[in-house]
Amino acid sequence: MRKRLISSLVTWPSPKGWVSCVPLFIMMAAAITLVALSGGFLHWQPDPSRLWRLPMILVIPAFSEELVFRGFLPKQGESQRPWIWIATTTIAFTAWHAVEAVTFLPGARLFLQPAFLACAAILGLACAILRYRTGSLWPAVAFHALVVALWQGLLSGPGIAELMKP
Repeated sequence: MRKRLISSLVTWPSPKGWVSCVPLFIMMAAAITLVALSGGFLHWQPDPSRLWRLPMILVIPAFSEELVFRGFLPKQGESQRPWIWIATTTIAFTAWHAVEAVTFLPGARLFLQPAFLACAAILGLACAILRYRTGSLWPAVAFHALVVALWQGLLSGPGIAELMKP
């Protein structure tokens, strides 16, 4: 397990590997957008002042959550049952968001809404597939950061300060 984690951190996808991620990025981003729109929690409100959040988004939640939930996943060819690993981490990642809302993020009641949890599941599934296909954590971190940055910067998503307020 430790070896998988280290490998996921030191493996950098080739240019071809990054390009192979693009169709999944697009498909999953579209699915997240449709679910979020139907759930009523996306509102076009571009706020350039929120761009300062990007470095923080890269660390929390993108890097930290990807490390915990996808760092130990096997890469392609390491498991005869990769879908069990992918499904398990997707379920755990989704459940984690509900746990956050009822424990230490009192302003995150949005995280308990079915549409939000469906978006978290789609994001978790996409990131798990990216990690499995490339053997690297970095495409998943990039996709996760991009989704959260767009949500917070353009679509009125709350930042960590708002999520921590009761």
